[in-house]
Amino acid sequence: MNAAVERSLGGPLVVGVDGSEPSLRAVDWAADEAALRGVSLRVVYACLWERYEGAALARELGRPAALPLAQEVVGAAAERARGRHPGLLVSAAVVFEEPEYALVREGRNASALVVGTRGRSGIAEMLLGSVSLAVAAHADCPVIVLRGSHDNQATPPVHGRVVVGVGEDAKASAAVRFAAEEARRRGVPLEAVRAWRCPAHESTDHPLLAGEPARLHEERAVEQLEAALQELPAGVEVRRRTVEGHPRRVLADASHRADLLVVGARRREGHIGLQLGRVAHALLHHSACPVAIVPHQGHDA
Repeated sequence: MNAAVERSLGGPLVVGVDGSEPSLRAVDWAADEAALRGVSLRVVYACLWERYEGAALARELGRPAALPLAQEVVGAAAERARGRHPGLLVSAAVVFEEPEYALVREGRNASALVVGTRGRSGIAEMLLGSVSLAVAAHADCPVIVLRGSHDNQATPPVHGRVVVGVGEDAKASAAVRFAAEEARRRGVPLEAVRAWRCPAHESTDHPLLAGEPARLHEERAVEQLEAALQELPAGVEVRRRTVEGHPRRVLADASHRADLLVVGARRREGHIGLQLGRVAHALLHHSACPVAIVPHQGHDA
């Protein structure tokens, strides 16, 4: 069974942990999301350095080896998830590998990956930031990065809406479908946003033509938005918005009133660099709410 089919049948939700308080808050959010989806939760602790430095630390603490220390980290996270949702099926794994590689591999059979944005302190914060970025850029499944003030919860809704950014290549967008399902599960409206701009070279000072180029661009944005929303699941309330401005600014503003912001990211076969568009990359740094990066074979928002 290939990964896409396995995910469609309800693969586990995977959350990456590192023992930090932010990563434990990510466990809370991921446990809520797994319960909402009706799937199992897999807690993964991946750390290459534990193999070398952990043994010395374990000896200092009177422990015989590094592995029990790592198991304690992932075990505590798993117990936290079970305590939050007693009926939730939770598994845990320790992987001695670079976290970004381990989590991307875990994502092959996952319905989604959840990661935080901060590590324990100092350099660790930058390292975890780079891990989140790398995972969002390369995973085969949607990646939810817990930006902003998410109140440690996926449910109940805080703001009562899911926002999706609609790009130019909008028809049959994986990001739109993902966002619609998230809104349906939460019982909240889906706000679909299409940002548009009128290039400066198309503006005119002629009084009879003033505003004409802008109107055409706005009409095109409305058409693209409608095309993106043609195949939504039943029972989803949709609010449509076309907004003049750069997509990065428009969607960052929208994130202040959203429980989840969803954007697409193009995946190019054989490409080894960061596969995130400028919009997705900016929102991972500036969104005021969790961001779901949904891979697809098209243009990002």
